[in-house]
Amino acid sequence: MSLQVIVVIAAKPGQRDSILKAFNDNVPAVLAEPGCLEYRAHVDADGYRPPIVGFGPDTLVITEKWESRETLRDHSRAPHIVAYQAKVRDWIETRTVHVLAPA
Repeated sequence: MSLQVIVVIAAKPGQRDSILKAFNDNVPAVLAEPGCLEYRAHVDADGYRPPIVGFGPDTLVITEKWESRETLRDHSRAPHIVAYQAKVRDWIETRTVHVLAPA
């Protein structure tokens, strides 16, 4: 059973682009991991207003898809992920991780 992961990162003011660069630099290594089906960052699209609500200028949303619980677990322990998390730690205000299973 595949898992969808949604990570919402609220950057400290002015740090979103730094996090995005570090994230994008790491994408090739993550996509090469066994079991990785999707791994990308998203920001608010321009030109929308209520009732569509954005996350705001300091927030990015990461979408991931993994083949299994085991491949997601292995991803969280991968050396390039541990290094990425250490690099961006001081730039992040909050980080929320949602792991979803197909309904």
